[in-house]
Amino acid sequence: MAEAAIALDPWAQTISRLTSLHDGAGFEAPLLRRPFAETGERRVAVKLIERPSTTTATIEWRDSTRCCYGDQVWRAMRARTAGVCAMSGAAIRPGDQVYGPNPRPVPRNAGSMILASVLDQATPL
Repeated sequence: MAEAAIALDPWAQTISRLTSLHDGAGFEAPLLRRPFAETGERRVAVKLIERPSTTTATIEWRDSTRCCYGDQVWRAMRARTAGVCAMSGAAIRPGDQVYGPNPRPVPRNAGSMILASVLDQATPL
């Protein structure tokens, strides 16, 4: 899974190539070794901008290593896979009520989710 992300991400490709130049130098790029959600570290700033409807939310997403969206539309859905809530860090199980980025066009943070219960308690900017 992480290898597929590297193949699509120009920045990750650059880091991977630089890493290969330092064979045996002790340099390690942890984001290239594990999927993003499994790092357990907060690298993303997520803020609720507004709630245009009961099933949509406008989110500000800031991730210096992958993407930044100033006003991304997220839609209510059920989680299809396990994951981690981008706002709270809580575990997400398949079937949980979540919000996810609008799938068209495919965003860089397409697999990200926010628990509906966490988003319902958030205060818009």
